[in-house]
Amino acid sequence: MISFSDLTVRYDEAIALGGISGSVADGEWLGVIGPNGAGKTTLLNALARLLRFDGQVTVCGRPSARLSRRELARLIAYVPQRPVLPPDMTVSDYVLLGRNAHIGYLRVETAADRRVCGAILERLDLASMARRTLRAMSGGELQRLVLARALAQEAPVLLLDEPTSALDLGRRMDALELIDEVRAERGLTVLSAIHDLTLAGQFADRLMLLASGQIAAVGPARTVLDDSLLAGHFGPGIQVLTTDAGEIAVISRRLPRAG
Repeated sequence: MISFSDLTVRYDEAIALGGISGSVADGEWLGVIGPNGAGKTTLLNALARLLRFDGQVTVCGRPSARLSRRELARLIAYVPQRPVLPPDMTVSDYVLLGRNAHIGYLRVETAADRRVCGAILERLDLASMARRTLRAMSGGELQRLVLARALAQEAPVLLLDEPTSALDLGRRMDALELIDEVRAERGLTVLSAIHDLTLAGQFADRLMLLASGQIAAVGPARTVLDDSLLAGHFGPGIQVLTTDAGEIAVISRRLPRAG
């Protein structure tokens, strides 16, 4: 569904991504993990064509470079880590922005566009807030709202940059469960950057570990979430545990003080 080959991104003389290659299959969820500065957000921005890169990105069998902005928006929906949230805009109008890729130039939204947005607001339990302004919404509600706008694009590929970063632990789980449910309902292909390694292992079909702009490991959670592998990139206090239910949990231990 989406693939990249020899993908390289430079910021002046610094190489943020150094010729990496990978792919995400139709309907798959790939979780991108790694320490700060590893290149996770840079990868998502490159796939969304928000910055210049060398190499090739293919979306739904089509080279990204040959697609217009409108065509790309019909194939990829992107939820950035810090979305722009106009405080005086209403919930319904904000979600309607997701239909821009389907609205012709110099035209306005149709009744069909509004029906699509209305159905999404219902699905994400936001319909009762349709007339509320964004300044009046909680962090958890805004997180769902940003996802609603992305889903309004009706794109087959969903890119998520830390979609739960502003939420507490319980709401993080709720948000990821919702994303997984919608993925199953729509057959979406999901590629997300996730800081929480435990949640990444619970939800993603595969994990890709980035370090210093390179792919350090890729595969199932039980392969990538390995004590020695993670310790080499996140520090020696990282430990991987298996719960009684057989789930993987990644914790950070305090190390004994020297002396």
